Amino acid sequence: MRIHVVDHPLVAHKLTTLRDKRTDSPTFRRLADELVTLLAYEATRDVRTEQVDIESPVTATTGVKLSHPRPLVVPILRAGLGMLDGMVRLLPTAEVGFLGMIRNEETLKAETYATRMPDDLSGRQVYVLDPMLATGGTLVAAINELITRGADDVTAICLLAAPEGVEVMERELAGAPVTVVTASVDERLNEDGYIVPGLGDAGDRMYGTAG
Repeated sequence: MRIHVVDHPLVAHKLTTLRDKRTDSPTFRRLADELVTLLAYEATRDVRTEQVDIESPVTATTGVKLSHPRPLVVPILRAGLGMLDGMVRLLPTAEVGFLGMIRNEETLKAETYATRMPDDLSGRQVYVLDPMLATGGTLVAAINELITRGADDVTAICLLAAPEGVEVMERELAGAPVTVVTASVDERLNEDGYIVPGLGDAGDRMYGTAG
């Protein structure tokens, strides 16, 4: 597994505001959207393309376009949904799938409760969206599901990561074709499983809490 921490002043600036507990939900959503687009720019450096012949207003020339099959973007519900617009803004022709994951409170393992993706992902580049790589359990389960369907090039885009989650992914996905792109690898997880310093519960801060 490869991890890429995006080192850019605009990324650091937006992340600082996301961390601030005074940032309200509308501002949080907007900044998360902008940050995802910056992360997506780095994450798609190796997106597959093919040569195409075109006519410019001046002359014939060649360029590139995204290869087929098109990339697949898969947000992990619910918080990953808040990252979707920022991703497809950069990849408007990508296809979109969905993966709903929830932790089983008895086994403490992530389980799938909803999925909408092609059964065969052979030859597809897949971009998984999940704001927080905390314990790593959810992303490992999600990526294993993609690999089971034949994906051979998976990139996870996360706003933040914890060292513990990175370690779990490196252990559980050893040898798998996986890249993690994130704005920061923070200090640690606390006893409640939150990333420190982190930014709190990304889903709650994007959408508020429903009682």
